[in-house]
Amino acid sequence: MLVVQFTNMEGAIKTVVMQFLSSARGKESLGGKSFQKLVQSQLGNILGDTDSSSAVKDMMKGLDDNQDGKVSFQEYLTLVGYLANSLSEQKAQSSAAGGP
Repeated sequence: MLVVQFTNMEGAIKTVVMQFLSSARGKESLGGKSFQKLVQSQLGNILGDTDSSSAVKDMMKGLDDNQDGKVSFQEYLTLVGYLANSLSEQKAQSSAAGGP
């Protein structure tokens, strides 16, 4: 049996996809409770205020482009992209200030 060794980036992409699929439980999108559980369990260190259900609901509304009350995979990727961009900006600012 051939074991495929993923690069760091490939592994990260696989994790992003698998976390969504696991949270969606076979559905095409995340409902409110599933989205909140995903955010709290997987993004709590990056996002502040994940324990506040109203903050998570507001975040969900902001992501829900088609206003169906759910977060699709594409809408979820918007959040992932936003977080990646924010981390990149923080790292750039830290480097410019002489940080690690």
